[in-house]
Amino acid sequence: MRNQTVARLLKYLARYRLQIILSLLLAIVNVVFTLHIPVIIGQIIDCCIGTGQVLMNDIIHLLTVILLETVAVAISQWLMSSINNRIVYNTVKNLRYDIFEHLQTMPLKYIDSHGYGEIVNKAINDVDQCADGLLLGFTQFFTGILTILGTLLFMLRISTRITLIVIVLTPVTLFLSRFISSRTYDLFKQQSSLRAEQTSHIEEMIGNQKIVQAFSQQDNTLKQFDDINNRLTDVSLKATFYSSLTNPSTRVINAIIYAILGLAGAFSVIHVNISVGSLSSFLSYANQFTKPFNEITGVITELQNAFACAARVFELLDEPTETSDKNDAIILERPQGKVVMKDVAFSYSDRPFITDMNIDIQPGQRVALVGPTGCGKTTLINLLMRFYDVNSGVITIDEHEITDITRKSLRSNFGMVLQDSWIRQGTIRENIMIGKPDATEEEIIAAARAAHAHSFIRRMPDGYDTVITEDGGSLSQGQKQLLCISRLMLSLPPLLILDEATSSIDTRTELKIQDSFARLMKGKTSFIVAHRLSTIKEADVILVMKDGKIIEKGNHDSLLENHGFYYDLYNSQFEH
Repeated sequence: MRNQTVARLLKYLARYRLQIILSLLLAIVNVVFTLHIPVIIGQIIDCCIGTGQVLMNDIIHLLTVILLETVAVAISQWLMSSINNRIVYNTVKNLRYDIFEHLQTMPLKYIDSHGYGEIVNKAINDVDQCADGLLLGFTQFFTGILTILGTLLFMLRISTRITLIVIVLTPVTLFLSRFISSRTYDLFKQQSSLRAEQTSHIEEMIGNQKIVQAFSQQDNTLKQFDDINNRLTDVSLKATFYSSLTNPSTRVINAIIYAILGLAGAFSVIHVNISVGSLSSFLSYANQFTKPFNEITGVITELQNAFACAARVFELLDEPTETSDKNDAIILERPQGKVVMKDVAFSYSDRPFITDMNIDIQPGQRVALVGPTGCGKTTLINLLMRFYDVNSGVITIDEHEITDITRKSLRSNFGMVLQDSWIRQGTIRENIMIGKPDATEEEIIAAARAAHAHSFIRRMPDGYDTVITEDGGSLSQGQKQLLCISRLMLSLPPLLILDEATSSIDTRTELKIQDSFARLMKGKTSFIVAHRLSTIKEADVILVMKDGKIIEKGNHDSLLENHGFYYDLYNSQFEH
């Protein structure tokens, strides 16, 4: 799993291979000059042979070289950091773009079955954690590896025998760091999952604060949050504890190695195998050789967290998208509105929900869907719009199967007003123009008048240019619904879906809008979902649904005469 995650991250990084190569070249320059400085320092020490034997000219020359190399190290370090930042944050930008683009094509089944906070956490927090790990990897991992290789070469040049001691003892550090890091990956993945659960809970509670307070659920929601928070704290402490063991453990081992090297080097000086200056350089290299291991073990800890977060991001990207339109899919243009469902079956899970549904709607008919909550009215609308695809059977519009029609053209021919009003952040004008971006000012105002929204819009601080938030801000539920109706009046689509379109509007305004709807629906196939049965008396066909099936069909008068389920449902609304 982890190897696959790393491979996929490398594919994203591969787009910046030239910058990576340049960063590696700068890292080489940085390491070479950094490692050459101890050689010069050793030469300076050897220039101080004894009393009256200090070679000042050579020392000044060597100090000048150190100064120039230090400047070169500083410049290369700055350039490398700048390039690495650009690589990482461009990679993150591409990753987030792919996530958002993927979300646009994912079926509603996934969105409906996952908390919004969890999805947001993957797109924002997990990607940020991944970026932090990658940045640390670029800035320290490459340089650390090159430093290890470079110091080995310089140490071999000074003393092969003492260098072998380093090579023999170093695997102990590597084994220890790998042993600890392999046990932190799962903990970091649990931490990321719990962080997503916490984000989802907070997002849900903030979005539904009125409901929480209305039902006095503050204590229960606090207990739920406390439970998630405690589990997150427990996992985070374990992950941090085990990952924090790596650095001090390797430091202890490296300090022991350094002491052994110092002792071995002292004996070599006594036997005149190397000079004091060379021993000084060697010990400096030995210290630099072990230092990257400490840094790399810290980087490995961060990379474990980054890979765990990346794995969750790729899980989201691997979720299946909506099935693509067929290559020969047709573009539906101004349909007549003949809608047929034949032997349609659908289920949200393994349990069948809609079974053996058959409907034949003629062009221009007004079709009302009625029935108790959960009977399948909204599901039927979702199937018509292809938000969900049927498990079996066919749905046709003008004798074209909807699977043979492009989703874009299918949905663009439907106009929808739902009970839950969807408002985007922007001006009131932009919200009305969603269905017709090229609409003129006169058309927008005419649509708002037809929806009886013009009067309240005119009273807003900036009229049609008033900026509202995605939850509508100070707008009431009824006003938001009027804006959605204005969209419909502006776009004038050939097929209409009205799902409790006036549920939040006062009775007086509703009566006026019903007249506007009547004119709008004339000659258009319309599907009307309503709980107030008095609003659908004029429908041409009423489909009475129960438990995912159509149990009665007819107009208002004929259904009342049958004294069936519709009769009981209709009369129950007038009983006291």
